[in-house]
Amino acid sequence: MNSATHTAFHTSIDAGVAELVIDRPPVNALNSQEWLDLAHTLEALGQDPQVRVIVIRAEGRGFCAGVDIKELDAHPELIVKVNAGNYATFKAVHRNPVPVIVAVHGYVLGGGIGITGAADIVVASDCATFALPEVDRGAMGGGAHLQRLFPVQKVRYLFFTGDKIGAVEAQQYGFIERVVPREQLRETALQIAHKIASKSPDMIRIAKEALNGIEDGNLEDKYRWEQGFTLQAYTSADSAETRRAFVEKRDATF
Repeated sequence: MNSATHTAFHTSIDAGVAELVIDRPPVNALNSQEWLDLAHTLEALGQDPQVRVIVIRAEGRGFCAGVDIKELDAHPELIVKVNAGNYATFKAVHRNPVPVIVAVHGYVLGGGIGITGAADIVVASDCATFALPEVDRGAMGGGAHLQRLFPVQKVRYLFFTGDKIGAVEAQQYGFIERVVPREQLRETALQIAHKIASKSPDMIRIAKEALNGIEDGNLEDKYRWEQGFTLQAYTSADSAETRRAFVEKRDATF
């Protein structure tokens, strides 16, 4: 079994299945460089002839809390680098040559939604909750990926309100393959991964490209459109106030 360690995640490869585990305490929120590193790692795994399937999961209280708001509060100019890292990561999942399975637990927020919405198969712990609190963070983006999970009006409700929805309730929308107890999450994802890995790797790679090609619209183009509005949002005083309030742990004032 091959393995590698990064400050924010670690990887291993066993019997054709690459496992990438996000592990950046306290909340698995990645900074600008870590998002770029994550994208490069996913791209490399997809090009590795040993890899037939990728499983992404996480340690800690939740799957992923998105971007590091504290970094952006201190260095707002890094928003362009953060956008680039998010775009590259989500593309590296969606356009990866091999199937990508995500196994989520706890909070799935912001960039966590991007990873999940870009994936091929979603397995969720019964404790998982999904939310896209971009409005409350003074940003935009992620709606395109949320719309691969929920229908249009539900996406708009979740985006406008920032409300969270639990995995058990979310299962009715059809994007979650299985909801299982937390202690069964990794094994369930790996069982699915090994079933796919046992098949012809050439056929699975062809199938992945074919299925991407028949999707309605271009996910990456849609997300890039949204990112333009993130930059627009960052020019407003309200956007800066949301980040300052988050760091200071108070309600924002408008």
